[in-house]
Amino acid sequence: MVESGGTGRPRPDSEESAEHPATPASPATDLAHTPDPGTPGPAEPDAEPAPPTSETREPNEPAPAEPAPADGGDAPEKPAAPGDDHRAAGTHADGKGEPGAEREPGAEREPGAEREPGAEGETGAEGETGAKTETGVDTGARTAEGGQPETPAATPATPATPATPTPAPTLTKGPPPQRPPEQPRGGLLMGRPFGVPVYVAPSWFLVAALITWVFGNQLDRVLPELGALRYLVSLFFAVAFYASVLIHELAHTIAALRFKLPVRRIQLQFFGGVSEIEKEAETPGREFWLAFVGPLLSLVLAGLFYLAMQPVEPGTVPGVLLAGLMISNLIVAIFNLLPGLPLDGGRMLRAVVWKLTGKPMNGTIAAAWVGRALAVSVLIGLPLLTQSGALGSSAEDSVGMDTVTDALLAAILAAIIWTGAGNSLRMARLREHLPELRARTLTRRAVPVETHTPLSEALRRANDAGARALVVVDAHGEPLSLVREAAIVGVPEHRRPWVAVSGLAQDLTDGMRVSAELSGEDLLDVLRATPATEYLVVEETGEIFGVLSAADVERAFVKAMARPS
Repeated sequence: MVESGGTGRPRPDSEESAEHPATPASPATDLAHTPDPGTPGPAEPDAEPAPPTSETREPNEPAPAEPAPADGGDAPEKPAAPGDDHRAAGTHADGKGEPGAEREPGAEREPGAEREPGAEGETGAEGETGAKTETGVDTGARTAEGGQPETPAATPATPATPATPTPAPTLTKGPPPQRPPEQPRGGLLMGRPFGVPVYVAPSWFLVAALITWVFGNQLDRVLPELGALRYLVSLFFAVAFYASVLIHELAHTIAALRFKLPVRRIQLQFFGGVSEIEKEAETPGREFWLAFVGPLLSLVLAGLFYLAMQPVEPGTVPGVLLAGLMISNLIVAIFNLLPGLPLDGGRMLRAVVWKLTGKPMNGTIAAAWVGRALAVSVLIGLPLLTQSGALGSSAEDSVGMDTVTDALLAAILAAIIWTGAGNSLRMARLREHLPELRARTLTRRAVPVETHTPLSEALRRANDAGARALVVVDAHGEPLSLVREAAIVGVPEHRRPWVAVSGLAQDLTDGMRVSAELSGEDLLDVLRATPATEYLVVEETGEIFGVLSAADVERAFVKAMARPS
């Protein structure tokens, strides 16, 4: 079954409520114009200035009486010259601020005037009790000596560290994604002959135990003197039998590689083995030979074991093992030559019908229905043949537990054949519709947004442009990441003006760049290699074409499968 690589929830096109017509300025813009801590800056727009303690006045205006110091001692000190008063950071030239701290616009603090950590915002009155943050911003009520509250300044002191311009996070490209290891999906890795991994499924150990038990009981009748050692001999037979099955599958693999067809893996499982060839043969002739080489090699092995039996004395352990391997390989060859999918004979029948009609789908349909009929025949016929003694055992021996075992094996075989025929039919229908899956037609239009753009503003831009995807770019327009659709849905509408798109994006890797010219099975291979929810679709020139959602590919799959062949 073809994997889509992931799912995602599409955002409806009508999601107009997610955008706010009047959105706040981009955080990137605000951060770019934030004043340095040591330079004067404008007062907060929402901070209501308190009555100043000293005002600039016209030349002929009489000076108001200045309040006496809280301790009743010294007279008010003279206005400090610009640059001498280290407490006036952020004070405007209109005189609003600390007493006598009038400064020219743009005047900065003297570089050599260092303050002590607790002295920022000091107005000359001792006994300040306000708690201060590490950056020197007063966070509490300040009182002068004597308990009288001191008039707060109309402009803030040195801006807090959070308002300091912070560099935008650099999103670097990660290494190309690696294919996920196949061992958890295939079982125990045994080797890589011809570069193709061979796995033993956990179900093999079950069938090996079953073969050991059944063949051990047969040995007890032929070689009773072995005693308990018969089960050791039976285990050796089970391993040798599956080695023959592996050779059968390697024949398919070598033929596929000869025809330049990629083979994903070989898996030994409950009833035999499977060679997973990722593409089908291009011609019916190659399909026929690709299927026939497996049973052919099993027939060759049966002949070799027969020749090896000739010099061996019958009734001995080597003679019994060779005879068992000869018969088992002969059964494997005959069984696989039955004309029904998913057996090799079914693929041979498919190739013949394909050649006659010129349509591979017709061959698949014919071979699949023959396979289903074969499954029913195995379910009914195998127990009847066992009971009649046609398989070599007498009717008197086929009673009790042996009858139940034969019926169980017949049911399992029938289920495997029926399921395999159905899967082959579905895969053929899928391959027939695969050319309809084109990256260019499934791609959503996207708009580029900066890293710190609020989500609400980004969505507004997307709606204005008629786009359904967002690509985060750097200052030079190079794509950095893709905003995940599922993450957008998870952000409440009232929070969207305060959430930057960079926090909802997935870093863009090389495997997430898809060519707009890909289609069909080639497109699916790229998506399988790098599972993700969104992919960046680019032209051959490198220009951004849009964003491909895995959910859109999955919906196209379902739609293609529902369409009649």
